[in-house]
This record gives sequence, C-alpha cells and structure tokens, in this order.
Amino acid sequence: MAKAPSKPLTLLGRSEARLPASPDEAQLETFPSPAQRPYRIRFETADFTSLCPVTGQMDFAQVVIEYVPDRLCVESKSLKFYLGSYRNQAAFNEAVTNRILDDFVKACAPREAVVTAEFSPRGGIGLTVRAEYAASKSARKESGRNGR
Repeated sequence: MAKAPSKPLTLLGRSEARLPASPDEAQLETFPSPAQRPYRIRFETADFTSLCPVTGQMDFAQVVIEYVPDRLCVESKSLKFYLGSYRNQAAFNEAVTNRILDDFVKACAPREAVVTAEFSPRGGIGLTVRAEYAASKSARKESGRNGR
C-alpha cells in the first residue's frame, strides 16, 4: 500500500507549470520512500545548461544524481524543473554541482548521494565534477526521532 505524500505534489500532472527563473525559486518536491531497506535511485539528464559567470557562454553538461533514500524520495518532475532553472544561472561548474548536491540533500536527507556533472569540452578541455554526501549514523538516528 502506497503512502500519501507528506506535502502535496504541486507539479506532477500539471501541464501548465512553468520552469522557475532560478534555483532559488525552484522547489524539489518529495514523497515518502516506499521501502525501509537501502536501495539506489539514479536520475540522468543530458540536457543540463548553466552560464559561465565570466563570459556568459552556455555550459552544457550531463548530470547524474544517484542516491540512497532514507525516509523521502525526490519527485522526478520537480527535479526536472529544478535542473531546468539553472539555464540562466551564472556560476562556475564546481559551484553548480555542489549546489545541486546541497539542495538535493536539504530536500530529502538521503542516506547518501552523489552528483556527477560532466561538462562539455570548451577550448579542448572537458570538466567532470563529482560531489558526494554520506549521512552519519547519528544523523540518521536523529532523523528517525524527529519523525521525518
């Protein structure tokens, strides 16, 4: 039996929803994890874009988010909108990748998460940024006491 979402999902099933103008306006929506055992979820997108903060040129990347949920899972349409909100965001690739991880962890408090962003070569040099998060055992115990 599926559990009801902890908060109502506002994007799923709404075709009139528009991309947020920035990651600050975007919201990663969550729903209760359907299993208590550790399992992995992997999201991939090949059409991520952001802007170089110096030149204003577009940076293209393939972004992979892999995580082990604790109590919450991230809803995929909200993730699509969140990632799309970077299209006008000027930031270095390293900052973008780490912000995605920070926002993701803040939204769903996973047991662990990895964000890998492979940016397309520019000037003959490609760049891959990998940011990792692992919750401590005490943090997981504490989240269980807070009823998350």
